[in-house]
Amino acid sequence: MNATELRGKTPDELRTELTNLKKEAFNLRFQAATSQLENTARVRTVKRSIARVNTILNQKAADAAKSEA
Repeated sequence: MNATELRGKTPDELRTELTNLKKEAFNLRFQAATSQLENTARVRTVKRSIARVNTILNQKAADAAKSEA
């Protein structure tokens, strides 16, 4: 999912997406530890997606704070 798609979502939808990504990262770490991980590149993409969602959440929070002041 790219940043433009994420910017169109509400903060609640972004938090739900973040929760799902963190669960997936957890499962991938378990698979890697037990040598069952088939696609090692997926770990990297999930980490980057988590960072992307966090960045957009922080941007939305900053915009909301700026508009209140």
